[in-house]
Amino acid sequence: MTRTSDSGRLTASSRSRRDFSGRAGYLNGLSIVRNPVAWLRSDSVRFVIRGLKARFLDQENEFRLIRKHVRAADLVCDIGANKGSFVFWLSRWCRKGMVVAFEPQPSLANSLAGLCSRLGLDNVKVEAKAAFSRSGSSDLFVPKGQLPGASLIGKARSAGEFETIRVPTVTLDEYFHSGVRVSLLKIDVEGAELDVFKGAERILREQSPLLVFECENRHLEGTTVEDVFSYLRSLGYAGSFVCRDRLLPVSAFDASLHQKQHGGRFWKDKDYCNNFVFAKTPVAEK
Repeated sequence: MTRTSDSGRLTASSRSRRDFSGRAGYLNGLSIVRNPVAWLRSDSVRFVIRGLKARFLDQENEFRLIRKHVRAADLVCDIGANKGSFVFWLSRWCRKGMVVAFEPQPSLANSLAGLCSRLGLDNVKVEAKAAFSRSGSSDLFVPKGQLPGASLIGKARSAGEFETIRVPTVTLDEYFHSGVRVSLLKIDVEGAELDVFKGAERILREQSPLLVFECENRHLEGTTVEDVFSYLRSLGYAGSFVCRDRLLPVSAFDASLHQKQHGGRFWKDKDYCNNFVFAKTPVAEK
C-alpha cells in the first residue's frame, strides 16, 4: 500500500517504506510466478501484446533510450498512460523502484489499476488524474470512439463528436515532495505538454529527468512545438527527435516539413515526426 503525507504528496520516506511484496516473485522482471493464471486472461494477453508492439515496432528508439537511462531503483512517471504499453516495460525495468502512471480517463485508469493489481505489478501506482500546470480540476475532451485522443486542450473540440469529463489535475511539483527524485517523464497528453512541463519546473530544474514525449502543432492551442522546445531549452535541456528510426538534433526539426498537415490522416505519413527526447546530458543514438 502506498503511503503519502497528510497532504497527499509522495515523499521520500513514504517511498522508502513502500512494501514491494511482489519483488521476489519476478521472473525476468514479470511476476508471472506469483499469479500465472492472471497472465492468461484475455486482457492480460492484450496488455503484453501492446507492450511488445510499442517497444519493438512503434517506438523502438524511445524504448531503447529509456532502457539505457533508467535503473532498477528509479522512480519514473508515465503521464498519459492510456492502456499501459509503457507501464508494462517500466514496471519491469524499475522493479525495485516505482512507476507512477497518470491517466485521467476514469475507465482507462480503473482498467489499468485492476490489471496491475491482478498481475502483481506492485511497483506501479495508477493515479486517475491529469498532470497539468495547476492543481484542481479541468475539462477533459474525449473524442467518441477514440479514447487515445483525449485532451485537456480546447482544440480537441474541433475533432468532431466528443464528450466532456471533469477530471482532477495536479502539478508534478506538488505531487512529488522535493526529496523524491524523478528519473524519467514519459508524456503523451495530446497538446498539454507545455502545461505538464510548467507544472514540473522545480523537478526539471533540480532533478533533470529524461523527457520522452509526443508533441504536435495540430494538438496545440495558442502555442507551437517551438514554444515547448524554447521552454525546455531555458531550463538547460537539449533535444532530439525521431525521424525514420533515426535520432536527429531538434535544431534540424522543421514543422512545415516534419509535421506537414496535408491530406487525410497526414499524421500517419512515414515522414511525420512527433516523438521527442530531451535531456541535459547528450543522448547517444546507438
